[in-house]
Amino acid sequence: MSVTTRRDGAVLEVVLDRPKANAIDAATSRELGATFADFMADAALRVAILTGAGERFFSAGWDLGAAADGEAFESDYGPGGFGGFAELPARPKPIIAAVNGLAVGGGFEIAMAADFLVAADHAEFFLPEVLRGVIADAGTVRLPRLLPQHLAREMLLTGRRMGAAEAARWGIVLEVVPAERLMDAARGLAARLCAAAPLSVAAVLEVMRATEALGVADAMTAMRRHAAYRACIDSLDAREGPRAFAEKRDPVWRGR
Repeated sequence: MSVTTRRDGAVLEVVLDRPKANAIDAATSRELGATFADFMADAALRVAILTGAGERFFSAGWDLGAAADGEAFESDYGPGGFGGFAELPARPKPIIAAVNGLAVGGGFEIAMAADFLVAADHAEFFLPEVLRGVIADAGTVRLPRLLPQHLAREMLLTGRRMGAAEAARWGIVLEVVPAERLMDAARGLAARLCAAAPLSVAAVLEVMRATEALGVADAMTAMRRHAAYRACIDSLDAREGPRAFAEKRDPVWRGR
């Protein structure tokens, strides 16, 4: 097993553990995919935290050793795509990437695909694929949406490393903390997310993804027609929230 999990109430902690660099081959990607599919299907779980074992690597990305042994670049990585969750057809629950070290190539792509990214202060991010004769496919799509075009091109075309502090300045990383506080920071964020109504969280995430390429007017129309939006505003929880506020108590969310 290259993936271990720990449940803490409504939070699932997922640890990628493949010494020495937490590189991901096709079998590990499918294992991650099964883990995240189960997480999405489990009504008792609200948030997932993904991190790497050890202190040096979050993930070195694609396992070049497996590639040298003949594993194809376009292998079957499972229904969630490379890393297990970026291409899942529905992602109504937030995933936090707790980057504990180097996020290289596909490891950086996985971190970018998460809904939130917190990083240890020694973490670094880079995409060296062009130096290996391939392309950072998800990185080529995602990074220009997160950074100014010239900076994204520099990283994609040179493999230049970006430290955690710089990544935070550009908004890629939400929070940078000392390594010993990384999981505390991720767990604190998860707790804040768990305080929100689950259908509201799902609606925000699903609507954001569905409308990101639309103009404001079209996005507003699409939002009001989206199934997740309708499920949220027509729910029992949508009545519970105002009632709890008026009664000066914490809401009791039912997810329906």
